[in-house]
Amino acid sequence: MTFKFYKDEKVALFIDGANLYAAARALGFDIDYKRLLGIFGDDARIVRALYYTALIEDQEYSPIRPLVDWLDYNGYTMVTKPTKEFTDNYGRRKIKGNMDIELAIDVMEMASIIDHVVLFSGDGDFRRLVEAVQRKGVRVTVVSTVKSSPPMVADELRRQADHFVELMSLSGEIARKHSRQDEQTGGEEVAQPDELIDDDYEDEYDDPIVTTA
Repeated sequence: MTFKFYKDEKVALFIDGANLYAAARALGFDIDYKRLLGIFGDDARIVRALYYTALIEDQEYSPIRPLVDWLDYNGYTMVTKPTKEFTDNYGRRKIKGNMDIELAIDVMEMASIIDHVVLFSGDGDFRRLVEAVQRKGVRVTVVSTVKSSPPMVADELRRQADHFVELMSLSGEIARKHSRQDEQTGGEEVAQPDELIDDDYEDEYDDPIVTTA
């Protein structure tokens, strides 16, 4: 176990879905969210495991909806909102979903009842949030990667955290095993979270966006 928890510490997981998906993809594996929750086992008192993702709501069928529903029934608290559509200067339709505000508000609201925040994100915008909850006596572990090219974690966020866990070091415990049984359990469905928000980045650490015709 690469996480460092004290006895009887109350822990909450905050998962920036788009950022974690992009980091795992850069390392060449998919996340098994059932295994991810399971690695904490008896080493931590998990108060909440919150997963943040934006959803395209005008689609007749969303490929990530089955996973969102599965997570909601299997130990995760889902925090979602509709994506926003806009047209860039070249007339291209783009869809953007940024959950930073929702995640930051929840961390601040829960800071008084937890001892340890585990933040699955490398977004440098969270550095100030980490500093704020540390002043309240809450320890913060950041999970992301420096093994990708470029690194997915902002240096200022990594420096601010009390502890940094390299995502690649967890791959043996949380990587998705591609099998028929996995797909039927709901933990490892065909679509991964935030595949709908793909390929293009506005900047190195921002949420990804998808461009459509």
